[in-house]
Amino acid sequence: METSVKSTLKGGEFLVKESSFQDIFIPEEFTEEQKMIAQSCHDFLATEVWPNLDRLDNKEEGLMVKIMEKAAELGILGLNVPEQYGGFEKDFVTGMLSTESVGAGNSVAVTLAAHTGIGTLPILYYGNEDQKKKYLPKVASGEFKASYCLTEPGSGSDANSGKTNAKLSADGKRYLINGQKMWITNAGFADLFIVFAKIDTDKNLSAFIVEKTFGGITINPEEHKMGIKGSSTCQIFFNDCPVPVENLLSDRGNGFKIAVNILNVGRIKLAAAALGGSKAIISHAVEYANQRNQFGHAIGTYGAIQHKLGEQAIMAYACESALYRATRNIEDAITSLAEGGMEKSQAILKGTEQFAVEAAIMKIFGSEALDYIVDEGVQIYGGMGYSADAPMERAYRDARINRIFEGTNEINRMLILDMMVKRALKGDLDLLGPAQKVAGELMSIPDMGEQDYSLFAKEKGYLRNFKKACLMVAGAAVKKLMTQLQTEQEIVMNVADMLIEVYVGESLQLRVEKLVSMQGEEACALQLDMMRTWLSDSAERMHKAGRDAIYAYAEGDEQRMMISGLRRFTKTDPFNTKNARRRVAAKMLTDNKYSF
Repeated sequence: METSVKSTLKGGEFLVKESSFQDIFIPEEFTEEQKMIAQSCHDFLATEVWPNLDRLDNKEEGLMVKIMEKAAELGILGLNVPEQYGGFEKDFVTGMLSTESVGAGNSVAVTLAAHTGIGTLPILYYGNEDQKKKYLPKVASGEFKASYCLTEPGSGSDANSGKTNAKLSADGKRYLINGQKMWITNAGFADLFIVFAKIDTDKNLSAFIVEKTFGGITINPEEHKMGIKGSSTCQIFFNDCPVPVENLLSDRGNGFKIAVNILNVGRIKLAAAALGGSKAIISHAVEYANQRNQFGHAIGTYGAIQHKLGEQAIMAYACESALYRATRNIEDAITSLAEGGMEKSQAILKGTEQFAVEAAIMKIFGSEALDYIVDEGVQIYGGMGYSADAPMERAYRDARINRIFEGTNEINRMLILDMMVKRALKGDLDLLGPAQKVAGELMSIPDMGEQDYSLFAKEKGYLRNFKKACLMVAGAAVKKLMTQLQTEQEIVMNVADMLIEVYVGESLQLRVEKLVSMQGEEACALQLDMMRTWLSDSAERMHKAGRDAIYAYAEGDEQRMMISGLRRFTKTDPFNTKNARRRVAAKMLTDNKYSF
């Protein structure tokens, strides 16, 4: 594998190249302006959202709309909209930080994400100048509340199979849309809908900008949901809904591409919202662990609780490390494309598309980290965790949807490997050379080389080997199964899990290395604890995922050789993770909050 001298890696290249800590962005580098925006979002939650959670869950008429309008006054709805259309035109990193900062807003976070993301971005990225001038100022100001109509009763993950149809009227001035959409967020109060439908007998979807006032729209009563009860979710029926021809978004038949590219942005932003929720949940858990006494002591003094708190913190810190590494890589790609002459909205799309693999990884990891963190939060609260009078019950229910939103985690796992293989076949990503090199290494005696005794040498060695394990398992699976691989979903998901471990683990290691370079080793002792604990446990998870895959497609001598290689590539030195977690937990218990 190559070591990059100075580069921003292309999407997926993390598997075959090494990054320098100097080339990544870490949250400790946020500007003062970015910190102020984040604080403004936190203040918004504290004053407008958290005191009203019960009222929101009971769907008090007009309350969510008022909260959205307050968010618009603070600039939250127009943060990434260009100034010429009434927004603030902040960069991708700032937009991500804002999404994280409102992520602890339960149903409000979902509502805002739908409006500012999938409701606004199709117009921003794909709209013509007239469409942008007409609609973007209204969605940025909150005058129009936006919604996104893609899912249908029979389509689910197969979005392009939707049956909603559009036909040109006899006078050629408007499309008449007929069909049904379901699970539509913000539908109950939206003024504007991005609607996907097939024109005539087209194979691919087209997209339309539809105003509620156009008519021909029937909205069903609110769905009764497990969680995110405060958000509006309805079925919508279109009955000869007349849409002016000038409201066709982008080209005819381009709707599926719009949906896919908008989902790339949505996936990584979902991880940001999940991270914001995770941090808030950890702080609640820490506070309760300090307050709740059992057997004469606060429960936070007991090792079982400290283990939970420490692991919660490690998962959140790892998620944050990978999220902002990917976010800045996308930002750098956008800047590079724009400086090369590409129109800004196209540069955003292309830059995000380039890191679609990392976006899918973050969607999976962020949503599953949140689920773990909130589940352990319920456990720390004990019986009170099950009570609607405490914060964990709502958080537990609200978190669950994130593994289904923006493409299920199973679909995203299959997309990760599929996208990487397709890039390799197109020549955009060299997987074959490194995979062949690893295959050759299996037949040779390990080369110990010169011993490196620098601070991060051991961890960097682990990560190089983790990448070799991925290349070995994935390379052999692709070679052996070829076109059958797509039907072997369990193997594909095993490989995806290994790739997630590599990306998150390397991002965490690079962040801590950069932090040490800025603050010194002593000041970063707890971050080093978190990194070493993560990598020690990650090796076990890597080994299991690799072993399950190998057992599924290899036999005899080939199997034995690969299992031997897997053991070599997932081997780590002993590390006392118990004490490391206790030290991390102790810091939070002292601060009475998530500290990192």
